[in-house]
Amino acid sequence: MSRIGRLPVVIPAGVTAEVTADNTVTVKGPKGQITKTFAPEIGIEVKDNEIHVTRPNDQKKEKSLHGLTRALIHNMVVGVTEGFTKTLEINGVGYRAQKQGKKLVLSLGYSHPVEMIDPEGIESTVENNKIIIKGISKEAVGQYAANIRVKRPPEPYKGKGIKYSDEVIRRKVGKTGKK
Repeated sequence: MSRIGRLPVVIPAGVTAEVTADNTVTVKGPKGQITKTFAPEIGIEVKDNEIHVTRPNDQKKEKSLHGLTRALIHNMVVGVTEGFTKTLEINGVGYRAQKQGKKLVLSLGYSHPVEMIDPEGIESTVENNKIIIKGISKEAVGQYAANIRVKRPPEPYKGKGIKYSDEVIRRKVGKTGKK
């Protein structure tokens, strides 16, 4: 049995969860609503403020979907109660970020500013050299953060670029002169 899949997802106060016949789970909470459809092989049921995920047999596909489905449902519940945040840091001379309404404008050493529009349900803020991304969907927050980071990934020699706040950049030693 999957160690993660067999754990029930506890539904906190103020959150409602519904499962329809086609395995579509809708979770509503104080921060919003998330709806997601899961594989039909996996059994999902709500009873006494808990969501239980079951699998019909021990085939490889069902085993892998079991833990995945439970983890995704747990992320939905956490998203509508607390939300998710990712923090990016900008390092480098002249590299900066600004907010203009729903638009994030990045100056990253290119000949033009890079403009990115916040996706639906995602909010980004800029504080000094940090970009903070907030939202209720863990997947959407992570994807938007990755899209921003791709515009100028950190380089190993000087550490210039955009990195996650908890990311460690492996630094390299530069060239040495002739002897």
